[in-house]
Amino acid sequence: MTMFKPSIRRVAAIGSFVAALSWGAIAGYAQARRPMTVTDLLTAVRVSQPALSSDGRWVAFVGTKTELPSGKRTGDVHIVPADGSAAPKPLPGGGQADSPQFLPDGRRVVFISARNGTPQVYLTDLEGGAPKQVTTLSSGAQAPLVVSPDGRRVAFVSDVFPDCRDETCNKSRADALEKNPVKARRLTGLMFRHWNEWRETSRHHVMVAELESGTTLDVTPGDFDAPPHNYEDGGLAFSADSRQVAVVSKREGRDVEAWSTNTDVWLVPASGGDLKKLTPNPAADDSPLFTPDGRSVIVRAQRRPGFEADRWYLDVHDLSNRSRRTVFDSPDLSVDEFRLSPDGTAIWFTAEEQGRRNLFVVPVAGGTPRRIATGGSIGSINPGNGFVVFARSTMSAPPEIVRVSSDGSRSKALTNENASWLSAVAMPEPESLSVPGANGAPVQYWLLKPPNFNASQKYKTVFLIHGGPQASWSDGWSTRWNPALWAAQGWVIAAPNPRGSTGFGQKFVDEISQDWGGKAMTDLDAVFGAVTKLPFVDAEHLGIAGASYGGYAVNWIIGHSNRFTVAVSHDGVFNLESMALSTEELWFPEWEFGGPPWSAKARQNYARWSPHLAADRIKTPTLVITNELDFRVPVDQGLQLFTALRRNGVASEALVFAEEGHWVLKALDSQRWHDTVFDWIRKYL
Repeated sequence: MTMFKPSIRRVAAIGSFVAALSWGAIAGYAQARRPMTVTDLLTAVRVSQPALSSDGRWVAFVGTKTELPSGKRTGDVHIVPADGSAAPKPLPGGGQADSPQFLPDGRRVVFISARNGTPQVYLTDLEGGAPKQVTTLSSGAQAPLVVSPDGRRVAFVSDVFPDCRDETCNKSRADALEKNPVKARRLTGLMFRHWNEWRETSRHHVMVAELESGTTLDVTPGDFDAPPHNYEDGGLAFSADSRQVAVVSKREGRDVEAWSTNTDVWLVPASGGDLKKLTPNPAADDSPLFTPDGRSVIVRAQRRPGFEADRWYLDVHDLSNRSRRTVFDSPDLSVDEFRLSPDGTAIWFTAEEQGRRNLFVVPVAGGTPRRIATGGSIGSINPGNGFVVFARSTMSAPPEIVRVSSDGSRSKALTNENASWLSAVAMPEPESLSVPGANGAPVQYWLLKPPNFNASQKYKTVFLIHGGPQASWSDGWSTRWNPALWAAQGWVIAAPNPRGSTGFGQKFVDEISQDWGGKAMTDLDAVFGAVTKLPFVDAEHLGIAGASYGGYAVNWIIGHSNRFTVAVSHDGVFNLESMALSTEELWFPEWEFGGPPWSAKARQNYARWSPHLAADRIKTPTLVITNELDFRVPVDQGLQLFTALRRNGVASEALVFAEEGHWVLKALDSQRWHDTVFDWIRKYL
C-alpha cells in the first residue's frame, strides 16, 4: 500500500558564519529567518527528471512552478551544461512539457507536452526553432519516453481499447463513450480500477513512433497492460541495435492481475511481432536494460511471489543461452533504480540505507557494491564518463540537480532553483536517533525541532507515522507530508521507522507482515517513550498523525491508548475485512494477512488486527481525511471511522476530497489539507 540531513557543505558554511558572530548577533540572525509556510511548500520549484545527453555535455530537466492563488502548475524543460559552467536556460519550445530525453546527436530533445490539449510527443532542437509534433494519438502519450540508440524512433505508453488495432478504432470508441448519455460501467473482470482511475475499458500499451514520419505502431496488442498501470517507470527499453523493445507486462489472465505480483519482461520487435518472455521468475521482474554489446538484459527482480515489498535484486539474463545470474547478494540492499555506465561495465543504483537513499556502483560482472554518494535522498541517476548526474534532496531542501565524480570525491550543484526562499527560512536540522524496540532491535527515528528552538522550554510534540507499511521516513523532501513544515508550526516532530520500514534490511521489512499491531506497535511505543522523556518535550500534549498504514497505526493506537491529545488519520485502514475486498491490489491484503478474509488462517489475522473492533475505546479527538478517488484504501474506510467516532460521541471531523486519490496532489486541495490539519491539531494540542 505503498508512502533528511542537510548537505555537509551547507552546514559547514553556516557554522563558519556563526563562529564569527557575537551571541547577540546570532540571536538577531536567528530571529531574521522566518518559519517555513504552506505557501513555501506549494510554490517551491519542483526540479525533476534530469536527462544527460550521450556526449555528456548537457542535462535536461523539468522545473515545475505553482501559481497562487490559482493553483495552476506548469512544468517547463530547461537545459544546463553538465559541467556547471552556466546557469540553466529554457529549452527552445520546451514549455509546458515533461519527460525530456536527448537524441544520440546530443542537440535534439524529445518530450511530452499537452500544450494543444492531449499529451503528445514533440521534438525540438537546442539551437531553437518551433518544436515538431511527432504523434497525434487521440488518447495521447504517457511516460516513460525512451529514444532508440539509432535516434530514429521513440517508445512510450498510451491507453487503448484492447480490441482495437488502429487509431481510427480507438478514437471512434472513445468518442462514442463520451457522447453516450448513459454513464454506466460494465465490469467483466479484475482489476477494474487502479490507484485513482477506473480501468474497465482501456489498457496501457507500448507504442513505437518514427520521429521522421510520425508513424506510430502498437507493439503490445491484446487485452494486457504493458507496462502495468501505475508501474510505468522503467517499464520499457530499446536494444542496442534499436531492433527490439523490452517491455514489462502481466500475462497470467485478467482476474489474476489483481492478486499476482508476477510482472515479467518480454521482448518484441520494434517493428511489431510476437512477444517472447525473457524472465521465468514467478515473482516480479521490471526495469529492463540492454547491455551495449546486445548480449544481455539486466532486470530488477524479486524472489517471493505475491510480496510487493520483497527485496529487489539485479539479475543479468544472457540472450544467447537464456541463463540468469545475480549481480550481488550481499550486502542486504534492495535496489531502487539503476542505470548502466556508458561503456556497459558498471551498474549505478540507488538503495535505501538507514533512513537515507544512497548511490552505489557495482561491476556488471559481479562484486561488492561501492557507496559513491550519501546524505539525503538520491534519485534520477544519469551516469556519464567519469561522473554521474542525479537529483538530491534532504528534509530541509527540495531536490536539485547535482554532478558528482565517479569516485565520489568532487560534487557540484547544477541547479539552485529554490535558493531565494530557502535563505529566508529557518529550517530545522533533522537528527537521526534510535531506541531499542521489539526484541531489542534498534529502531531509527528522525527528530526535528521548531525554529528558534530553546532547550529550556517545553514543546508540544507530534509523531508522524509513515505509510506502506513497507516504506520509510527518509532524509528527503516531501511535497505532501513535510516534517520541516510541521516543525515550523512550533512543534517538536518525531518521525519513526518501525518494523516494516525499508532501508534496515529485509528481515526488518518482513517482520510486519501478518503482525500489523504487534512488533511495529512495540517499536512505535519505544519511540514515543524515548521522545517524551526528552527534557524539552511536554509529555502532556502529544499529537499523532499518519496516512495509509500510518492512518491504520493512528486508528489502532487511539483504540488502545489515551496517550495522545489529538489525532489525524488520513486514508487509513479501519476495517480490514471490508478493505480486503474493495482495494484494487488484492495481493496486498492477501500477503499481509495470510489470504482472503474467508481463509481460516487469514480470518484470525483480520480479526486480531482490525482497528474497527476497538472503536468503542477511542476517546482522542480525531480528524479523518478520505478521498473519493482513493481506490487503494477506499473512501468507505474513512467514512466508517468517522461514523464510529460520531456514533460514540468522540470529537471528530471529516475532510473528503472529491478529486483526489490516495494522495492529495492538487495545489489548492493541498493548501486546504494543511490548513485543516494544522488548525485541528492546534485546537486540541
